[in-house]
Amino acid sequence: MSVQDDLAAVKRCLEDLVRTVGQLERGIAAERGTPPTPTAGRAERLGAENLVTIPDTPYDSGLWTDSDDEGLGARDRHAP
Repeated sequence: MSVQDDLAAVKRCLEDLVRTVGQLERGIAAERGTPPTPTAGRAERLGAENLVTIPDTPYDSGLWTDSDDEGLGARDRHAP
């Protein structure tokens, strides 16, 4: 499969997921007797406006205090 085929498959799966979630929301709303929330255009809202910009500035080193390096173990211990 090419990258374009993979992207098309992912897009179809995402559209199916959005459609299924909408059906579930409508079903739950019907059971509760409340009006369903509008879901029209939800797939389009998954576009660029939902992107989060991550700054290039370094993180505060205090965030990593007492953390382990994943896969490498704790800093003060040796691997077996």
